[in-house]
Amino acid sequence: MALQGPFFGKREDAPLPRAPGTSTLGGTSSLGSANGIGGAQPFASAASAQAAATAPSADSGAKLTVGPNIKLKGVEITDCDTLVVEGTVEATMNSRVIQIAEQGAFKGSAEIDIAEVRGVFDGNLTVRQKLVIFSTGKVTGKIRYGKIVIEEGGQLSGDITFGTASGGGDGKPAVKAEPQTATA
Repeated sequence: MALQGPFFGKREDAPLPRAPGTSTLGGTSSLGSANGIGGAQPFASAASAQAAATAPSADSGAKLTVGPNIKLKGVEITDCDTLVVEGTVEATMNSRVIQIAEQGAFKGSAEIDIAEVRGVFDGNLTVRQKLVIFSTGKVTGKIRYGKIVIEEGGQLSGDITFGTASGGGDGKPAVKAEPQTATA
């Protein structure tokens, strides 16, 4: 007669508590790091420090993390204060903050207060306050922004409009940008 090992028995360790309003996909926990990317190091650069200073506190609302190798497709994301994309998301959303990691990709439509792009964004993007494109970031599509910061190496292409109101917000027509690498 074989004895049952602890592997098949009851799980004795309780699940880790999660901060209120925090949701996690892909097996990463928002505990243990300020940016909600499991135990990974926070993104480090002068632009990210500047963006973090202007971004609303990540602990002050609902946060959704789409982990690496996770694909979230055909959804509308609502009532989410911060979306962290480490995998692939095809969605429509209206939120406060989106953070796209280097390996992350977002395709669809988004209306955001603050966007930090280290990966790929493709679609319609309206950033009411500040768009930050890091050196590894690539943003394509119909883009509207209040303020913009592009690190050297960051890419921006498509129909680019200053201001979040239609027609550019300042009475000037939209600027059409060809794909190119930004230089500082």
